[in-house]
Amino acid sequence: MSFRKIDIDAYDEDVLLEGELCEPDPRDPTQVLSDAKQKQAAVRSTLARGDVPGALGIALDSIPYGPNVEEAKNLTLQTVVSILNSTKSSEIISVVKALSQDAQDTLMKYLYKGMGMPGWGDVSGSVLLGWHEKLTEVAGTGCIVRVMTDRRTV
Repeated sequence: MSFRKIDIDAYDEDVLLEGELCEPDPRDPTQVLSDAKQKQAAVRSTLARGDVPGALGIALDSIPYGPNVEEAKNLTLQTVVSILNSTKSSEIISVVKALSQDAQDTLMKYLYKGMGMPGWGDVSGSVLLGWHEKLTEVAGTGCIVRVMTDRRTV
C-alpha cells in the first residue's frame, strides 16, 4: 500500500469541514428558490417605477447562501446584474450611498461573483468594474476585506 493513497484527513481529529465554517441557510432550498423568484418580480416592478435604490435593497435583502441553493443564488445574481445594467453611471454613487454597510458588502460579493463567472465578464464586465470602482470609493477598502474574509458565499 502506497502512503500517497492514504487519506490522512480521515485520521485527523482537527479536520475543518466546509459546513463548519459558517451557519447554513436555515430556510428550505425550495423556499429559498421561491423567495428568490418573488424578489425578482418585486425588483422588476420597483425598477419599472424608476426606484433603483429600492430595487437594489430588495435584491440584497436575505440573500441565499450555503449549499443546495445554487439555482436561487444564480437567480439572485441575474436579478442584481439586471439592476446594475439598468442604472445610469451618474446615479451609481447616490444609489451606493443609500445602501447600508451590510448591503454594500453583499453588493461587493455579487460584483466579484459576476466578474468570476465565465462569460459574464464579456456581457457586463465594464458595468461590474464601474460599480466596483464607485462602491470602493464610497465604502472604502474595508468593504473588500470584509467580503474576502466572509465565509458565506453568494
